[in-house]
Amino acid sequence: MKFDICVIGGCGHVGLPLAIMLAVKGKNVCIYDTNDANIAVVQSGTIPFFEEGAEPLLKQVLKEGRLHFSNKPDVVSESETAILIIGTPVDEHLNPMFRVMKKVIDDLLPYFYEGQLLILRSTVYPGLSKRINDWFCEAGKNIHLSFCPERILEGKAIEELESLPQIISSFTKEGVERSSELFSLLTKDLIVVEPMEAELAKLFTNSWRYMKFAVANQFYMMANDYHLDFYNIYHAMTHNYSRTKDFPRPGFAAGPCLFKDTMQLAAFNNNNFHLGHTAMLINEGLPNYVVSCLKKEYDLSEMKVGILGMAFKAESDDIRESLSYKLKKILEIEAGLVLCADPYVKDRSLVSEETVLQESDIIIIAAPHKRYKQLSIANKKVIDIWNILNRGGKI
Repeated sequence: MKFDICVIGGCGHVGLPLAIMLAVKGKNVCIYDTNDANIAVVQSGTIPFFEEGAEPLLKQVLKEGRLHFSNKPDVVSESETAILIIGTPVDEHLNPMFRVMKKVIDDLLPYFYEGQLLILRSTVYPGLSKRINDWFCEAGKNIHLSFCPERILEGKAIEELESLPQIISSFTKEGVERSSELFSLLTKDLIVVEPMEAELAKLFTNSWRYMKFAVANQFYMMANDYHLDFYNIYHAMTHNYSRTKDFPRPGFAAGPCLFKDTMQLAAFNNNNFHLGHTAMLINEGLPNYVVSCLKKEYDLSEMKVGILGMAFKAESDDIRESLSYKLKKILEIEAGLVLCADPYVKDRSLVSEETVLQESDIIIIAAPHKRYKQLSIANKKVIDIWNILNRGGKI
């Protein structure tokens, strides 16, 4: 084989760090991606998104000739192992969209060969791994299909690929052995389970986190409705008290995974997932709650409202499913003018941080970037749900 590994969809947040780390471990890796612009950026030695510690390693493996690129699918047939970075999105009705995965498999099917190892890396709907395995069998392609879900925190992938356990599952014994051998290059802490167990482990994990954020957000709104500062209560709950050490702070819980995976789990259980649906209503409703509180105090139609932080999380440039943009849409209806800034996000509609600070009557800190801790904002209404300024979180 020309390549040890082909990472399909390998220029994104999940695929690129994995491709880099496997190349660092000595594997000959090819990234197959249909986005020529992203390929050009990565080939130049630049990471097209924020990923701590990734760029020096990228430059290293490029220099050593262990990372290659292609926009043509025939590299799949030239690789001993293929890793597919395609997940299962949800549609406007919050139902899983299988056609995306089906089209990818149909398009790539001619390039897979007998005995090849294919690893599904992104989150999938429970049972979809088996269905994909069936598609290959129906087409007469006897491959070793594995599902080994990614578990990284965006921005920390380089660190966590080696520090976190890797979940291994496959439909064949050889698939388990070969997948284990591959991921043991990153960590010796491997957990072998059945494919659907691996699928649910990933979905349960993300849904659990999403529900924990919803609890914090519900408590925050309850305290605020009674004109209490939630962070006084939070401190009383968590200070030197081990039973609440995992209790998160409130804030805009969003991003490309938590909401989507909670809704996938609901669909899998015949929409009988009351905790998940309630978490969705609470988390997705937080921007509306903030605006409704402001409307009780101000005539927003006469005011300029600034939003600091448009990424879905701190120290990130990723705006996928960011509730900052939902907040912006609501305010564009209610406020006289909305000004938005983010030091990491590339968006032509954004203005400078200085403009937001100088021209806004009300400022909302929507993403808890560390740099905001140094802000000195006087004589303006500031909404700081995250308590990044350490002044409390009351609206």
